[in-house]
Amino acid sequence: MILTKTRKMMTGITSTALMLGLSGCGSKSQGNPPLPEDSSCTDWEWDEDDGVWECDDSRSSYYRHYYYGGQYFKNKAALYKSKDFLTYKNSSSFKGGSNSESGQKSSGFGSGSKSYGG
Repeated sequence: MILTKTRKMMTGITSTALMLGLSGCGSKSQGNPPLPEDSSCTDWEWDEDDGVWECDDSRSSYYRHYYYGGQYFKNKAALYKSKDFLTYKNSSSFKGGSNSESGQKSSGFGSGSKSYGG
């Protein structure tokens, strides 16, 4: 009897943990824009920092180029020169994680901020 209750309890805990774990899978990519529909590149990788797609197709002439607004950019320097990209990066619709290029600094855990208590 006790073994049955324990087994039911463990099954419930395990299934709850599994469901919570699965619900978090892929949550970062849910807000990404759709993959570019460009036949010049068939494999894409999301650049988390800049919120743009990067061509990861080694057979493409655009391999390792960044893609934003219907255009390819050979490197990040070229991407950062785009007025359209800079407008996007400084907007509330920005899908990336780093605004360090625009001079904004991070705060909180892992940012180097210090806290003194007494």
